[in-house]
Amino acid sequence: EVALSRERSNEALRETLVSNLEEMQRLSAMVNDMLFLAQADRGAVARRGEPVSLATLARQVVEFHEAALEEAGLALRIDGDATVAVDEALFKRALSNLLGNAARFGERGSTVVVRISAELAATPEQVQVVVQNQGQSIANEHLPRLFDRFFRADDSRCCPEEQHHGLGLAIVAAIARMHAGRTVAESGDGLTRVGFTLAAR
Repeated sequence: EVALSRERSNEALRETLVSNLEEMQRLSAMVNDMLFLAQADRGAVARRGEPVSLATLARQVVEFHEAALEEAGLALRIDGDATVAVDEALFKRALSNLLGNAARFGERGSTVVVRISAELAATPEQVQVVVQNQGQSIANEHLPRLFDRFFRADDSRCCPEEQHHGLGLAIVAAIARMHAGRTVAESGDGLTRVGFTLAAR
C-alpha cells in the first residue's frame, strides 16, 4: 500500500518487490515448518530406509554449510560413525538445523565438531548425534526450553540483525521423536553441545 500510494520509479518498485519476495519466502518457510511440526504432533514416524553411514550423511550436510562456516571463520570435524536405518531427508534436516546454529554462535577460529556415538547415548539401542561449538555458553535456565517452539535464548549471544523464527530446534526435537529418540543439550565453560538420539533399529 505504501509503495502504491504515490508515483515511484521502476527501480524503487523493483526494490519493493524484491523486499516483499524475501519476506514472503521467510513466511512460507515458517508455514512449512509449522505444518511439519503439526504432522509430527499427530504421530508421524520416520520412513527408515536401508542402514546407512551417518558420517556419510553428515559430510553431505557439511558440504551445504561450507560457505557459511567459512564466512564465520569456523573449521569442522566429524568424529565417529554408526550405520543406522534412518529417514535420510529428516536426518539431514535435523543436522542442518544444528549446524546452522553452530555457524551463528561458534567463536571465530574455533572448530565445530559433529560427534556420532552409540556409547554416549542413554541406552545401547540408541545412537547419539551431537554438534559441539565453542562460544558463549547458554544459561542453565534456558536449556530445558531450548527445543520449545519460538523460544529464543540467542538475542544477547549473536546476530541481532538476523531473523530466525525459533522453530529450528523444535524441528530437531520432532525428528528425534519420529526416530524414537530424544533431544540432548548441555552448555558450560564455553562449550555448547546440542543434538539428538536415534533408536538404532
